[in-house]
Amino acid sequence: MKVETEKHAAKKLAADINSMLSEYPGSMKFMEVCGTHTMAIHSSGIKSLFTKRLGLVSGPGCPVCVTEKLFIDQSIFLGKELGVCLVTFGDLIRVPGSSGSLADFRSQGGMVRVVYSPMDAIDIAIQVAPKPAVFLGIGFETTIPTVAATVKTARARNVQNLFVLPAFKTIHQPLKMLASQKDLTGFLLPGHVSAIIGADSYKYLASEYSKPGVIAGFEGLDILLALRSLVRMTINKEPKIENNYKTVVRQEGNIFARALIDEIFEPSDASWRGLGLIPGSGLAFKSPYEEFDALNRFNVEVQEEPDDPRCKCARILTGELTPNQCGLFGRECVPEEPVGPCMVSSEGTCAAYYKYGGVSIDA
Repeated sequence: MKVETEKHAAKKLAADINSMLSEYPGSMKFMEVCGTHTMAIHSSGIKSLFTKRLGLVSGPGCPVCVTEKLFIDQSIFLGKELGVCLVTFGDLIRVPGSSGSLADFRSQGGMVRVVYSPMDAIDIAIQVAPKPAVFLGIGFETTIPTVAATVKTARARNVQNLFVLPAFKTIHQPLKMLASQKDLTGFLLPGHVSAIIGADSYKYLASEYSKPGVIAGFEGLDILLALRSLVRMTINKEPKIENNYKTVVRQEGNIFARALIDEIFEPSDASWRGLGLIPGSGLAFKSPYEEFDALNRFNVEVQEEPDDPRCKCARILTGELTPNQCGLFGRECVPEEPVGPCMVSSEGTCAAYYKYGGVSIDA
């Protein structure tokens, strides 16, 4: 589609939405759950198209942002005190822990390797053997199948010095918690995660919480189409789950990937930055694969330290605040010197606000 055609279509969709809002007696507040949606909304200027009667807030869909500081501290403990080779995705490396980040540890001589795929951890483990290598296991259902495949491959290749420090998260339990918030009208649902878990898995949002949800792609027009559907469903009081990303997301999801997850992992409780401990929202190794669990293999004794009380990442992740309501934002907390994970991650809400601005026009 040509640029001018896209602009015309975007203006038409925004006009439709604003027209519907003008006849609605209240305001609406939708949460985009996925960090990639957050970046797309800001980079395309979507927030500037609407009055404050249409609120868009970011949710806990950025895996780096919801990873607690304790996990960083445990990782550095493994590297510093036990001489482990740490293997991680690049987004995690600058997240501040209690005594610095993984990047700081690496600059001090610590062994930290950055990878694009968990599978790369196998080759690294072979390279550093007999020293143990630990993959830092963060992420949602999008990433977890690849980690599960890595574990199976490591076993098949008899790689005995590779372990995983698990901090995996699954999306449904926190969504249920957020859906119970009265001021949240509905959800722009995560496209990537939905490709694994399937559109049908969200039906409870409509049936139990009367909240609409739309799975959308990541182009500006995709998001505007989803918002129009969400506004329309809200006005008509007909909450449903719509799948507007059918080229990627099937109703039943990716059955093979889910089976792979179920073979290696089982549900467990998990701590989320900003949301606290949520029962059943994480994944732990099943007993046949516990040998890969770094927490079982190593004695990781790390005291949990409180977050900087000035950092508002926790409240930003639940849609309670926007980044510019944090006193550190743009002052002490900037991408080059982040205080909280929301400014670190390329999908973080604060990073999106800082890069593109969080603009909305007055009602």
